[in-house]
Amino acid sequence: MSPEHFFYTTTIEIRFADLDAYGHVNNAIFFSYLEQARVKLFQEYFGGFLDSPLLFLVVHAECDYRLPITLNDRLLISLHLEQLRYSSFTFSYLLHDGDGREFATARTVMVGYDPQAKKPVALPLEIRQTFAQFGSPGVMPPC
Repeated sequence: MSPEHFFYTTTIEIRFADLDAYGHVNNAIFFSYLEQARVKLFQEYFGGFLDSPLLFLVVHAECDYRLPITLNDRLLISLHLEQLRYSSFTFSYLLHDGDGREFATARTVMVGYDPQAKKPVALPLEIRQTFAQFGSPGVMPPC
């Protein structure tokens, strides 16, 4: 999927500490980059929920590596809402340089979780409405 099919794109800073002995970003760091992109998205669209007791847990994560990322590469992560359900949502990610080089694709499934009740809960209406405006396939309308 090309970057124009994604609804949110952010720049990720590559740190020297992210590199492994081969001089490229260690594969485990890719998941930290996905987290950084998600946090930026939530800060921009849902800042109030970051201070609420509601948690968003990653229950599944996968990454397909295509090209190594080096210290001097430009790294953008574009997110696509693949699916929105009652208590969960799935993001697809494209890690790229903005000029046609694709470093990786990834997916995460996130679940709304109430830590006091110790169980998944419905996603808040504000989140469902905001996600629904992106019109992605597999998106359930807001309740």
